[in-house]
Amino acid sequence: MYAETREFSASTLPTRKHARHIDLERYVPAYLTWTANKLSRGASHFYLKHFGVGIEVWRCLVLLAVDGACSANKVSRVIGMDKASVSRCFKSMQQDDLIRIELDQSDGRARIAVLTDKGRALHDDIRDVALERERALLEVLSKEETSSLLSLLQRVHENLPAVEIATQKFIAARDARAAKGSATAGQRGGIHG
Repeated sequence: MYAETREFSASTLPTRKHARHIDLERYVPAYLTWTANKLSRGASHFYLKHFGVGIEVWRCLVLLAVDGACSANKVSRVIGMDKASVSRCFKSMQQDDLIRIELDQSDGRARIAVLTDKGRALHDDIRDVALERERALLEVLSKEETSSLLSLLQRVHENLPAVEIATQKFIAARDARAAKGSATAGQRGGIHG
């Protein structure tokens, strides 16, 4: 897919120095990102045009429709939006009467968003479009393939904490090697200097 869309000029051809690169035809994060970005951009454009809300509001509406009420922390944790974005989204949704903010009965201090009737109605209107978009996306797969894809995506999603741990370990090991290399070079320089 990526190779078919590339255009090269003499100035953009990879040099020997920069020959090592990620093979975008086989790099799973690229396909996940490209697919998610294009789906989100298309949905956001359509939802803004037809319903007056963007993709962030839609994502919050989906979670609130499932739970009825939830905190900004939960939205941030489940959806992956940063908490500041969720707070801005909640403020906008509250101004549009899609949610109301209440104290969490189980906590007494935490504030939660509660879906209003207007918010539920908007969710229901957009839901049908969202499900049609999903149907169109997956029409190239059989039911078995769709089930397998969903199962694999769930497993990969559950593994995200391990990715962060592996990244931290990789950086720590790389930094340790660099520090050791610098110390070794400094010792050699002192012997000959």
